[in-house]
Amino acid sequence: MDFTLPPEIESYRARIREFVAQRLLPLERDRASYDGHENIRPELLAKLREQARAEGLWALQMPKSRGGQGLPVVGMGACYEEMNYSIFGPVVFNCAAPDDGNMIVLNKILSEVQKDQWLQPIIDGRVRSSFAMTEPMPGSGSDPAMMLTTATRKGDKWVIHGRKWFITGAGEAKHFILVAKTSDDRRKGLTAFLFHADQPGWRIERRIPIMGPEEHGGHCEMIFDGLEISDGNRLLDVGDGLKVTQIRLGTARLTHCMRWLGLSKRCLAIAADYVSERASQGVKLAEREGVQWMLGEAAMQIQIGRLLVMHAAWKLDQGDFARKELSLAKVAVADVLNKSADTAIQLCGARGYSKDTPLEWIYRYARQARLVDGASEVHKMVLARHYLDERTDFWRWD
Repeated sequence: MDFTLPPEIESYRARIREFVAQRLLPLERDRASYDGHENIRPELLAKLREQARAEGLWALQMPKSRGGQGLPVVGMGACYEEMNYSIFGPVVFNCAAPDDGNMIVLNKILSEVQKDQWLQPIIDGRVRSSFAMTEPMPGSGSDPAMMLTTATRKGDKWVIHGRKWFITGAGEAKHFILVAKTSDDRRKGLTAFLFHADQPGWRIERRIPIMGPEEHGGHCEMIFDGLEISDGNRLLDVGDGLKVTQIRLGTARLTHCMRWLGLSKRCLAIAADYVSERASQGVKLAEREGVQWMLGEAAMQIQIGRLLVMHAAWKLDQGDFARKELSLAKVAVADVLNKSADTAIQLCGARGYSKDTPLEWIYRYARQARLVDGASEVHKMVLARHYLDERTDFWRWD
């Protein structure tokens, strides 16, 4: 097993690390860099995005023929980790959720003509996108079969009625992927569609307040009261909505983990700097055994998470669905991010709890990791089913 990054990927990784250190970290310390939702200000973001594009660090996950960098999933793993060492990082390089996952699935399933219309504007950074699936109770959450939003066919159009909520980025999105119920078939009853924000028949009911901080465009509740979508904007076949969802969420779960590892490493770095300088009773905190246990445990968990992510990334690059490996990474890295943020705040004391560092920002952000793209408990159920089917082959090497 060779864990050495190919020279091209190592070059991307090193250049992203330098960009983050030189351009982004200094901005985090200036409160004027933030918008009202604790994200980077739009005008500042636009300037940095142009710099990232000019330096060939734009849209790493997209084909070179469409203005991206064409990195494999393993390459994305190394680079996404570096970019999210800054809380501003992923969106600057056009590798942030939900656009990241939306671009990946649209690149896989659209025709070239459809890509020109729906995908290319997202790659170019001219529009933002959103994925509308989750619904209020008793609608679909972790179980898509519970979906209540309906798409009814009328000639060559589909008419949408229903409600979605916690739809990330919807407040700023122009291109939407919508999943709706088209039949009562539990496996083939959902269909996915594309629509544009300018189309009538839908509205944003509210931008839902959260612990925060938020992605650009927030987490919104949406009402559909007669939105008409052309059948030409259907994704795959009628009844393939669950398939579209699985294609999207597979890699998207892993890219979340890649970014979370970057935040985890940032937390530990802040803590390490602090305990290396702070003294108590004449002894640096970093020299105390209890502090070393905490740092060592967190560092170990981060490395375990990295290995799980890279294993899943490698399997995806081989054409495998990697469902088991994705669930392993998702559960482990969500816990790693929470542990890293909590450990760093504890070691930094009152300074960590303040806004003098980004630790409290990361701490609030981290809590969603065990919920988004499938709660940890759901992924553990997936792993249990794999184990019961495979037993000792659960840990096979191939």
